[in-house]
Amino acid sequence: MSVELIELNDAAHELDGAHPVDIVRWAHERHGDGLVVTTSFGDAILAHVAASAVPGIEIVLLDTQYLFAETIWYAERLQRQFDLNLRIVRPDPSVVADDLWMRDTDACCRLRKVEPLERVLAGKTAWVTGLRRSDSESRRATPVVSWDIGRSVVKVNPLAAMSDDDVALYAHLFDLPANPLTERGYPSIGCWPCTRPAGPGEDSRAGRWSGSGKTECGLHL
Repeated sequence: MSVELIELNDAAHELDGAHPVDIVRWAHERHGDGLVVTTSFGDAILAHVAASAVPGIEIVLLDTQYLFAETIWYAERLQRQFDLNLRIVRPDPSVVADDLWMRDTDACCRLRKVEPLERVLAGKTAWVTGLRRSDSESRRATPVVSWDIGRSVVKVNPLAAMSDDDVALYAHLFDLPANPLTERGYPSIGCWPCTRPAGPGEDSRAGRWSGSGKTECGLHL
């Protein structure tokens, strides 16, 4: 194992349980302008954490052409309320709205999420995401810091250790508004064609690509 990977592994252990704001500050101290934050704005937590840690830090929303209108409205509301440095990134201009999601969700996600993310990460050295271990069974082992071998960046997950109760408490303490879709039973919010409300007893991501066996869009594989 290289020295860099050993250092990341040590950091993952040392930062596990640290306050999310301190984790983002740690990442910014090491990567400066090489750091970028992406969030889907299912809630306000990551955007608020990042902006609190590093005022003016760039926060990216990947607009897939199929986001709920409420999500766009919500992101823009938070931008105004907290003076966020929000950047909305869209698919390549050659990608037009179509019915690809009905035939091949992997290809649709690749064009509308994965490729735009690759453009966002070009020239960057670290990527902050909102992954949490409590999201789903497949995310239970999410580290706070790791090396994304596929994208050659340090991946930072400052919310990894936060439970649903932690998220609710954070939102209460800072009086953060909720995405209006959460009141309608959407604990995890993606694109409207591939997201449904979660039922009683289901994990928060059960409504994503329901019935297909798909659990991730490709950003975190």
